[in-house]
Amino acid sequence: MTSRFLPYATTPARLTAQLLSDVLIASWITVWVLVGVAVHHAIATFARVGTQVRTGATGIADNLNSAGDNADRLPLVGDELAKPLRAASEAALDLAGAGQSLNSTATWLAVLLAIAVAAPPILALGMPWLLLRIRFFRRKWTVIALAQTPAGEQLLALRALANRPLRKLTEVSPDPVGAWRAADPMTVRGLAALELRSAGVARVISAR
Repeated sequence: MTSRFLPYATTPARLTAQLLSDVLIASWITVWVLVGVAVHHAIATFARVGTQVRTGATGIADNLNSAGDNADRLPLVGDELAKPLRAASEAALDLAGAGQSLNSTATWLAVLLAIAVAAPPILALGMPWLLLRIRFFRRKWTVIALAQTPAGEQLLALRALANRPLRKLTEVSPDPVGAWRAADPMTVRGLAALELRSAGVARVISAR
């Protein structure tokens, strides 16, 4: 966790909070993904019904068409018998087409409804978490880079004077402003450490 490339704090309390938030976010996403999968499976049942209707109706249409061909060979009444059989075969093909349409519609609907159910709650919690983590990572990267240079350490100390509570400033030095102006190295390092800890970095990196 000490690397600047990791989006995690090195202070124990903040690191614990970040890891806990990761677990909560992962659990939240998992729950809603499972809900989305359940919705998908429920709607996909209609797609399977459509497939069954298409398969059954196609088989019936083939059988009726074959029966019509056979009836057509009968003398005298063959044509009269074949017509209703072929008409029934065409009706079965229409039913097969309806089954195919049901399959296609239910397949797309299953995907869209699963996304519509799962995406909003995931984004509602996931996006703020991601933005906060990116913001933290950028700040951590910046303060670590600043702490590696004398001028950067001075800047961190100045920010600490402007932003940290007076109690913490006086713990570093009885006169933190005067010591900072005098460029007292211990005070500057201590003030910079305050700003580093506020950014989630526990270890003070010595300026070069």
